[in-house]
Amino acid sequence: MQAAQDVRLGGRPTRTQFEFTLQDANLAELNEWAPKILAKVQTLPQLRDVATDQQSQGTTLQLTINRDTASRYGIYPQLIDDTLYDAFGQRQVTQYFTQLNSYHVILEILPELQGKIDTLDKLYVRSPTTGEQVPISTFASWTSVPVRPLSISHQGQFPAITISFNLAQGVALGQATDAVQKAMAELGAPATLNSSFQGTAQAFQQSLGTVPLLILAALVVVYLILGILYESYIHPITILSTLPSAGVGALAILMMFGYDFSLIALIGIILLIGIVKKNGIMMVDFAIAAERDEHLSPEQSIRQAALLRFRPIMMTTMAALLGGVPLMLGSGTGSEIRQPLGYAMVGGLIVSQALTLFTTPVIYLYLDKLSNAFSNWGRSSGPEARDEHARASVKQAAE
Repeated sequence: MQAAQDVRLGGRPTRTQFEFTLQDANLAELNEWAPKILAKVQTLPQLRDVATDQQSQGTTLQLTINRDTASRYGIYPQLIDDTLYDAFGQRQVTQYFTQLNSYHVILEILPELQGKIDTLDKLYVRSPTTGEQVPISTFASWTSVPVRPLSISHQGQFPAITISFNLAQGVALGQATDAVQKAMAELGAPATLNSSFQGTAQAFQQSLGTVPLLILAALVVVYLILGILYESYIHPITILSTLPSAGVGALAILMMFGYDFSLIALIGIILLIGIVKKNGIMMVDFAIAAERDEHLSPEQSIRQAALLRFRPIMMTTMAALLGGVPLMLGSGTGSEIRQPLGYAMVGGLIVSQALTLFTTPVIYLYLDKLSNAFSNWGRSSGPEARDEHARASVKQAAE
C-alpha cells in the first residue's frame, strides 16, 4: 500500500515508491540478468517490498496441426481455428431485444473447463466429408513447454525491466541508491546491461549534483549585492561569516531528532541564508556609518554597533525563531513535510544567534585590518606614494 501522490515523478505506475530500471538491446540477456539482480537487491537490508514488472514466465499452449491427416477428413485450418474460438474466445453469436433491455448471447464452453489443457481432448470438429465428429487429438498435437513473456516493457527504444522498492525504517534514499549500485558492481553485470534510477530516485540523484551549485549561486548573489551596497570587497565576507554557524545548527538539530537532509531541509537552510545574514548587516552597516560620519575607530564603531543593534537583532531573530516553532512541533496530515523545515529554522537560528553576536565584531576588526593592509600596500608601491615620501624627506631636512 502507498499513498496516492498529487504530483508523481516518473510516468510509470509501480507497486512501490522508488524505481530502478534495467535496459538491454538483447532481450535474452536482459531476461537472464534481471532475476539475478532482483534476488541480490532483495537481500539488501536498506530496502523493503522489492518487486519487479518482469513477466517472462507466461504459460503458453502451442498446437501443431497434422495437415495431411486433417485433409483426409476434409478439415481445413480455418475450421479448426473457428472451433477453438467457439470454445475459448467468447464469440458473440446473436443479440436479442426486449421492451426494456438487449441481451448478448455468448458461445463458450463451461467456465470450469476453460483453464485445463485436458479440455482439448473433449473437443470435436465435424468433418465436411463424412459428417462425423472427429476429435481434435486425431489430427493435432499440443504442448505447454514453451514459456513466453506476457509483456515486454520498453524505455526509449530498448526493452526494459523495472525493479521497484521501498525504504527500510530509518534509511535515507541516498543510502539505498548507494547500496543498489554497490550490489550491481558486486554482481559483475555485462557492460551492455544499462541500469538507471527513475522517478523519485532519479530526481534525487540529479538534485545531489545541483544542490552544491544552488547554495554556491545563492552565496555569490548575496556577496555581489552586499559588495555593491557597501562598495567593498571585504565587508560582505564579514556578513557572510554568519552563515556557517546557521548551517551547522540546522544540520545538528536534524541529526539530533533523526531527520534526513531532505529537500525540505535544504529549503530551510536556503531560508536561513536570508534570515541569519541580517545580524551581520545590521552591525556592519552601523559600524561603517559610524566610521564615516562620526570618525570613530573600527573598535569603537563595531562596539557601538553591537550595543545599539542588540535589541533589534534579538527581536527579529526571536520573531523568525518563534515562527518556526509551530512548524517544528506541529502534527497531523502533512507534518512530515513541515517538520524538517521547522527544525532547520529553529536550530540554525539558535546556534547562529549564540555565535554571531560574538564572532561578527571580531571578524569585522580582523578583515578591516586586512583591508587597510592591502590599501597601504597598494599605495606604498605606486609612483605617487614614492613622490609623497620624497617630498616628506625634503621637508624634514629643510626643517
